[in-house]
Amino acid sequence: MKKLLLASAATALIAGAASAEEVKLGILIGFTGPIESLTGPMAAGAEMAMNEVNAAGGAAGNTFVPVRADSTCVDSAAATAAAERLVTADGVKGIIGGDCSGVTGAVLQNVARPNGIVMISPSATSPALTSAEDDGLFFRTSPSDAREGEVMADILMEKGVKSIALTYTNNDYGKGLAEAIANSFTAKGGVVTINASHEDGKADYSAEVAALAAAGGDLLVVAGYLDQGGKGIIQASLDTGAFSTFGLPGGMVGDNLPAAIGPALDGSYGQVAQSDSAGAGIMTEMAKAAGFDATSPYAMESYDAAALIMLAMAASGSTDPKVYKDKVLDVANAPGEKIQPGELAKALELIAAGTDIDYEGASAVELIGPGESAGRYRQFEVKGGKYETIQFR
Repeated sequence: MKKLLLASAATALIAGAASAEEVKLGILIGFTGPIESLTGPMAAGAEMAMNEVNAAGGAAGNTFVPVRADSTCVDSAAATAAAERLVTADGVKGIIGGDCSGVTGAVLQNVARPNGIVMISPSATSPALTSAEDDGLFFRTSPSDAREGEVMADILMEKGVKSIALTYTNNDYGKGLAEAIANSFTAKGGVVTINASHEDGKADYSAEVAALAAAGGDLLVVAGYLDQGGKGIIQASLDTGAFSTFGLPGGMVGDNLPAAIGPALDGSYGQVAQSDSAGAGIMTEMAKAAGFDATSPYAMESYDAAALIMLAMAASGSTDPKVYKDKVLDVANAPGEKIQPGELAKALELIAAGTDIDYEGASAVELIGPGESAGRYRQFEVKGGKYETIQFR
């Protein structure tokens, strides 16, 4: 059951509106690195939520200022340094991010926990983060890769695939996802002929592809990144004739991949975390008006991550992460009046009136277990250079 909102929190919200102060929130994602083509819409989603709250007069008596920082996606030292700057130099009161799982785990342990900073990641999906020590400070609006492995195995089986070669980017994200896919696929009777890592940033993947080809399989599943190693593996496979069809998990989804590979990618398929909720449609139209594509992976989850931080602040009447962290699950889950994108002003009014809210947002948010999303997936096939939706799961 959701805890009752304290009257003092509502009072603080109303009283503070007349003397609003600026509160900084960090957006810590890989503006450079192997998913950089996705991070523009992600940042735009988070900033759109902040603009919406600011237009409504703020939350907990404050307006919000986004501060962008580059996680690089893959360099934990660089991500940690960027997060430290957000906390110490910029004085942020919460972080939307990180994005990729390895850097997110590093920032959680080395920066967020020592400084008591809330992190809500829109895209860090490693199953290892489920059980990570977090002092109640870490949440994510994207589902765990443990769930994606099950979804991909179901899709492969329905396609009649009996064997796969599997390659993954050599980091926490890739390892966790590859393990989830392999375990789920073999549990359903499939055969994984090879499960091999690859490094990002290489100019030549012919040796990796040769090993994958030697093992064989009905298709090659690439648990990598669309802007670096995953793309290189696919191109080398096509160049050598090793594989012609590819299984594409979430890290391989983005307009840059079919643009780079061309028509040869048509017929490949996979899944990406995304909802078919009413809120998803609402945000898609909101984003069009704001000049970005909300259907880009994790843009909706980024809007929701920022919204949850601000609504938790409003519900607690505080911008102190040690205080508002205890309200994140409350505002995210039932019971309460459902809140969609574009309704953050309404949510703030309800909170001020002492009324419970159930934030659904763009990605149909429902936080389970240790604060992670239950999640939905969009199944797609690449046709004519586009990710054509088949169904939602």
